[in-house]
Amino acid sequence: MPQDFIFSLVSFLGIVISGLAYDPLDPDGNITIKWDILNWTSDGYEGTVSVINHQKYRQVGHPGWTLSWTWSGKEVIRSIWGAQATDQGDCSGFRMATIPHCCRRDPAVVDLLPTMKIDQGVPNCCRGGLIASRLQDPEDAVSMFRVRVGMAGRSGRTVRLPRNFTLLAPGPGYTCGTAQKVRPTRFLTPDGRRATQALVTWNVICTYSQFLARKAPACCVSLSAFFSRSIVGCPACSCGCRGDAMDRGSCVEGDLESATPRPTSGDSKPPLLRCTDHMCPIRVHWHVKHNYQKYWRAKITITNFDYLSNYSQWSLVVQHPNFENLEQIFSFNSRPISPYASFNDSALLWGVKNYNDLLIQAGLLGNVQSELLFHKNTSSFTLEKGWAFPRRVYFNGDDCIMPPPNAYPMLPNKGLR
Repeated sequence: MPQDFIFSLVSFLGIVISGLAYDPLDPDGNITIKWDILNWTSDGYEGTVSVINHQKYRQVGHPGWTLSWTWSGKEVIRSIWGAQATDQGDCSGFRMATIPHCCRRDPAVVDLLPTMKIDQGVPNCCRGGLIASRLQDPEDAVSMFRVRVGMAGRSGRTVRLPRNFTLLAPGPGYTCGTAQKVRPTRFLTPDGRRATQALVTWNVICTYSQFLARKAPACCVSLSAFFSRSIVGCPACSCGCRGDAMDRGSCVEGDLESATPRPTSGDSKPPLLRCTDHMCPIRVHWHVKHNYQKYWRAKITITNFDYLSNYSQWSLVVQHPNFENLEQIFSFNSRPISPYASFNDSALLWGVKNYNDLLIQAGLLGNVQSELLFHKNTSSFTLEKGWAFPRRVYFNGDDCIMPPPNAYPMLPNKGLR
């Protein structure tokens, strides 16, 4: 069977697997919506809603999450703290003194901005909908708001669960299941001496699919090495071709000084990309830099080719068999992912806060870079057959397009000095 056909088949299967909700590097990753009813009111209940990110390396970026659902009856949101409904709906049937916050049967709720946190009294609210991944920042991996629901049941037997949950984080990509009643959540008082529990709790599990999130890949990988004069660029048309303006937005030649960047990545508007052969917003370059007696060194450079978007709290996942012997990383944070109990071949990399955790738009400063120092395991280390290059790379949780293995930089002829 021709090698090109085998490679194409393997690449296709890899893309299909990575696009499904199941992630082999994070098999239990999901975003859980936890709805806790804390007390009953005259015509309904009051409770908290938590958006909890259980994913190891996929965060929720700008402009943040949007949570929507459909009421099972005639429920309304009478009051809400730490978030707001985007549309009040038709509340003409209520008296002026009792107009609810939202009368829509299918409300859409967004987080408040940090400037509105004063007097909300809700922990983990008001971050503009941004949620960190579980490994990057566990404390910021949850977002919460408090809600008072009217025209609802007044007991655990009569209250009805909302339906058709939808999570935009910030765009499509997540599919939410049905709400399920679970064991009531327990809460500890600040002094840790008393425990209380919710009256009713239900969970909604939302899983991510790269195929649903975007039509085309968002990143690609290029390679080089000290022992080779050639640079292996991203495969042509990795994320689109120059003629695919309808899919990937416009492309411009050279630097564009007049572009006004969006605050962070995630807007639904098409990117304004620098014209490249790969047409990807993000390129990750891996360079094998040095080969010492007991160590070897690699350099990673992440370049943003989008003139309109910044990437805040970006993350990079690299799968390489030598991460078990990583000695030092010089200007990124790192943490092993360890999807397997006895072997670690993957690491999560992200920027240092207030130093390089913001990957700004295309231009002179539109890149971040770091070097990695690995200890040599003499039983497995080699520079032959592409061993020194990563197997898979993810940027912000999305699988990047890799060059074909037969194009990797090769060692020179052994007869040459």
